[in-house]
Amino acid sequence: MGKRFWLAGFLIFSQIIFTFVIWVAPAYALTDEQKLFNEAWRIVNRAYVDETFNDQNWWMIRQKTLQKPLRSREETYTAIQSMLASLDDPFTRFLRPSQYRSLQVSTAGELTGIGLQIALDAETGSLQVIAPIEGSPADKAGILPRDRIVSIDGTPSEALTLDEAATRMRGPAGSKVVLTIERDGKSPRSLTIVRDRIELNPVVAKLDRTSAAVPVGYIRLTQFNANATTELAEAVRDLERQGAQEFVLDLRNNSGGLLQAGIEIARLWLDEGTIVYTVNRQSVLDSYESTGSALTRAPLVVLVNRGTASASEILAGALQDNGRAQLVGETTFGKGLIQSLFELSDGSGLAVTVAKYETPNHHDINKLGIQPDVPVALEQLEREQVATSDDPQYQAAIALLDQATVLAGAPDQAAWSKQTAPKRRLPFLSR
Repeated sequence: MGKRFWLAGFLIFSQIIFTFVIWVAPAYALTDEQKLFNEAWRIVNRAYVDETFNDQNWWMIRQKTLQKPLRSREETYTAIQSMLASLDDPFTRFLRPSQYRSLQVSTAGELTGIGLQIALDAETGSLQVIAPIEGSPADKAGILPRDRIVSIDGTPSEALTLDEAATRMRGPAGSKVVLTIERDGKSPRSLTIVRDRIELNPVVAKLDRTSAAVPVGYIRLTQFNANATTELAEAVRDLERQGAQEFVLDLRNNSGGLLQAGIEIARLWLDEGTIVYTVNRQSVLDSYESTGSALTRAPLVVLVNRGTASASEILAGALQDNGRAQLVGETTFGKGLIQSLFELSDGSGLAVTVAKYETPNHHDINKLGIQPDVPVALEQLEREQVATSDDPQYQAAIALLDQATVLAGAPDQAAWSKQTAPKRRLPFLSR
């Protein structure tokens, strides 16, 4: 009897030890490849916006992978990509060292390639154009927001990840890439595009003395990179020195960039009010506020279209909800998710969706976009037609500014807000 008890106890104890070895030992005896995989797993485990991890056991995914040999760096990369793919989030992705460096360079203000901002359509999985960078080879080739990229140099885009597609479109200046483009149900067409060095000057500004009742400062913001806030602030000051009394801020085809740049630029226009709410995995709201030091209080109209995305939508939503500006144009793209970049120990990296954002009135724009106050459709314009009499959205913005001047008797921001600003919507939470 005592022996049987001892044997049963031994078996139970052995089972505990055996289980302990299986579940705990990997943490103490990982190979270099397993350590890199585990590093990526921990980042997602700590930061990813969905605490259910797409309704799957995130710990078990780690355990199953660590029980397999990872014999090379390529196998490790594949394992990380497979792990991230299980989240079914096209914006959370693995970046090889060259891709990670390229993404850092693009936000710093330099780029070589064709100049396309792209995304995966969450519903269809197709590769979609957010917007071409102004003046880039893609822009000159006539590629438009919402165009679908069917193939790149003959390789179907469905076979490529987002970053693989981006890598194939980059390349040295003077080299060529062939894109097959599909637009609104029309027959696909192939475009041969010559890569070039792309100037990422985020701000284009001019003084318009002829279109409106008073001089208008026109500012086109093409990207939220590291230089954007400083350059936009200087443009506002310079235009006011030249006599600008009203402003048109053009965010058309601005696909976003750095979140912090969007927040700082909103502060240039707002004396007070919330700029954006961010909502993390615990549904905890954090907010970014204006700091009471607006650079100008002159009347403002913002131009938006289907290529206005991400940080551009944060800025447009902040100005609209705070009654600082009216929006003219088309419904924006609808990207309301925030990614952070994390560098891994071997120089590769992860882009991880860490939060979603809501406008000051708690409007969740993801997949919905922001509705303009004055809808105006627009066909493709040549670059020299932008912000001229040939640009109906710009002309609608000028008409709004003229209306404010007539109603207020003077181009004063307080009068503009009182007379023309849209009614504030009651806050609601969108989850």
